[in-house]
Amino acid sequence: MKTVAYMKNDAKQYEVLQWASLFLKNHQREPYVAEILLQHYLNEPRAKFLANMRDPIPLAIVEQFKKAIINHAKTGIPVQHIIGKTEFYGREFHVTKDVLIPRMETEELVQCVLKKIQTIEPLTIVDLGTGSGVIAITLALESSHHIYATDISGDALKVAKHNAISLDATVQFYEGDFLQPMIDEEIHPDVIVSNPPYIAKEDAEYLSDTVKDFDPDLALFADHHGLKAYETIIKQVRQLKSRPKHLFFEIGYNQGEAVTRIIRQAFPASDVSVYQDMNGKDRIIYANI
Repeated sequence: MKTVAYMKNDAKQYEVLQWASLFLKNHQREPYVAEILLQHYLNEPRAKFLANMRDPIPLAIVEQFKKAIINHAKTGIPVQHIIGKTEFYGREFHVTKDVLIPRMETEELVQCVLKKIQTIEPLTIVDLGTGSGVIAITLALESSHHIYATDISGDALKVAKHNAISLDATVQFYEGDFLQPMIDEEIHPDVIVSNPPYIAKEDAEYLSDTVKDFDPDLALFADHHGLKAYETIIKQVRQLKSRPKHLFFEIGYNQGEAVTRIIRQAFPASDVSVYQDMNGKDRIIYANI
């Protein structure tokens, strides 16, 4: 599509998308981002958006859309930061620069928890390092368990609390380092769930700019080759007066053996399983301790 046609008042939706998709592709970005952004600026449901491909778009929206496309292409800013939201487990969550943008793999972690924890009796579940709150809020909405969540970042907790209110989810939030608030408040979880920072700092150079330049370092990186968070959580578990029965962790694709070893060193009789994600990579650890 020619740039001149793109700037016309009567530029059609499919023409604008063609331009944007090619522009993104030429900048080594994913072309599908164009549809996400245009649908957002048109504020249309998916079915209407697809049905109106030959309709003209107001120039003001075209200009706004063009600016966002260029910004994403040249800086790598995540589309979720541009539109201020993302989808997780079929629900819309608010996200900012203060929280990790949730990945599809984390939905699999939630599915694993719901599958393993099937009981009539409500359990006490704590989500450690909750970020935007997607794990805790989803568990609260998909079960009748008592859900707690912690994060060391006060700014992240503001986002999580906003999401809980928006989605009418009952979650109790605490600020602090992983399990420490539960220890301080003498809350005894039956289940611990966490998607902690697990990327080794020395691996930062291998991350895309969309991740390393925009996701918070606090939610990405951990010392000890990416294992520090797991070591800290397991150490804190030992400080609880009443030991939880179930542990669920999201892990890096090459951390299955290392995290299993950390758990078994602390709890020799524990039963530890490593599960793969949709891409066939080690991604979830479940431990019955």
